[in-house]
Amino acid sequence: MKNDNSSHRHAAWPSWSKWLITLLIMATVGSLIWSQLPRGAYPTDLSRIGAGKPALVLAHDANFAAGMAVMELMNVIRDDYAGEVEFLVAHLGMQDGQTFASRHAARDGSVLLFSAKGELVDRLHQPQTVEALRQALAQAFGLRDCGSGKSEEACAPLPVSPDSRP
Repeated sequence: MKNDNSSHRHAAWPSWSKWLITLLIMATVGSLIWSQLPRGAYPTDLSRIGAGKPALVLAHDANFAAGMAVMELMNVIRDDYAGEVEFLVAHLGMQDGQTFASRHAARDGSVLLFSAKGELVDRLHQPQTVEALRQALAQAFGLRDCGSGKSEEACAPLPVSPDSRP
């Protein structure tokens, strides 16, 4: 009679190793999903417009991609202007967002810049680059990008006309 041990090519994996592999797969999938979530929520309280600080407001409709693309650009510059500019979102699927959009002729992807007094200073529709947003902030509010690694000279305020000061 032949020995049946040769029919078992591989020993069965211990049950703890199956659980470990399952856990690693779940952790990998979870971290992938987590990395795709938005970085930080933007306030939607539009009453902050004109409350003493310049505001950049994005009109965003979840049914379209343009607003999300602009939000990704905003994520890049948000920390550079922290404390200087309010970054807000007007959700066009909500009543207050729709009212805001009709009052200011905004649609998905529109960026509106308001002075500290609440006056509309500039409007961009679907800016394509971070530099376009930075340039609009510089022109509207006299702000420069003072992110990490920038010199004091590079961060000096830009001259702006008295009409457009925040």
